[in-house]
This record gives sequence, C-alpha cells and structure tokens, in this order.
Amino acid sequence: MSANTMNYDTVIFDFGGVITSSPFDAFNRLEAARGVPIHSVRTINSTNPHENAWAKFERSEIDAAGFDQLFAEEARAIGIELNGSEVLACLAGDIRPAMVAMLDTLKAKGFTIGCITNNVPSGKGSGMALNDEKAAAIAAIMARFDHIIESSKAGIRKPDPRIYEMMCEALDVQPEQCIYLDDLGINCKPAATLGMAAIKVTGEQQALKDLQDLLGMSPE
Repeated sequence: MSANTMNYDTVIFDFGGVITSSPFDAFNRLEAARGVPIHSVRTINSTNPHENAWAKFERSEIDAAGFDQLFAEEARAIGIELNGSEVLACLAGDIRPAMVAMLDTLKAKGFTIGCITNNVPSGKGSGMALNDEKAAAIAAIMARFDHIIESSKAGIRKPDPRIYEMMCEALDVQPEQCIYLDDLGINCKPAATLGMAAIKVTGEQQALKDLQDLLGMSPE
C-alpha cells in the first residue's frame, strides 16, 4: 500500500448508475420504443441544466405533475413528443450485488461510507422504486451508509459544490480523506476540485477495480 492510500478513510457513493445500473439504458429503450432520436432525454436534461424540469424536480421545487408537464414542454421545444411521466418510470435501476458487497467490505474494514444522490420525490423510497419489494431492498442498502444526502430532501443537487461540503461536514472529514464515485463526469468534477479522489463509473467492475487500486485493496 502506498503512502497516499493511507489518507483515504471515507468513501462517498452516488446511487443511481453506481450502486444500481444506470437509468440511461432505460432512457434509450424508451426513446427507441417512442421513435424519438437516441439520447433525447439526455439532450433535454442538459439544456438549461440548473433550472430545467429535471433540476427543479430534484430540488423538490415542483411535484410529479409539474415535472410531467414541464418536461413535455421542454421536449416539444426541440421537436419531440415525450412526457415526463414516461421518463420517471425509467429511473429505478437494477441493484449491482458486487457494489453492495463492496459497501459491506468497506464497513468491515472500518471505512466511513456516505451517499449523495440526486433523486426526485417519485416512486417508493430513496431509490424511486416502482414496487414495495424493490423499495425494501434499496432501503436495506441505504441503511449501510453512515450518512445520506438526497437532493429531493436537501433542496440542493449535484454538481453544486455545497452538497459535497455538506457531506464532509456531516461525516466530520476533510475532502482529502474521501474517495467519490459517480457515473457522471459533471458530478465528479466538483468533488475533485474540493480535493476528493474522484472515480467516474462506467461499469461495475471498472468502478470496483479503480476503488480497490486507490485503497490498495486486493480484489475479493
């Protein structure tokens, strides 16, 4: 183990796209089924990203009905017919068992673990599940974290640097002690700027390897 790895005692996770599979695959399936251009949802969500329907919903500034209407208006503005309710049905990804096992491994080794998730007040529970069984499984995962910040409850969302600072304050750690994992580069950047070691997640095995490398851990 290098001297650098000794500095990390806290690992902070995004949820969707890290602990669960990315909703982007589900978005692509929706787009194909509706016959609209691929990545239409991403295009809509990246337009006016801090004040669009998605941003407002993740901060709980609008409800599900308001999101449905506003998202549809934003879609029509680029020539697409797509309702917000259809997009919400895609949000709950599949749980990645190896990532959950890593949470348990980290806890057993004495690491502090946190979760910062941009979510919306839709579905069941923190993971926006569509049924009680999935909601219960996600709740059991969430119980492993030492602290959780949900954008829909905090009224602030990534990539606002304050949400990462809030996590450090809650865990009483400095950014330099932390590793942060997220599937979106735009959310990794402020974490890295603060001094965290940021891992951009492109897949489960890649994320686990990169995390193990930073921590000097042997593969399980």
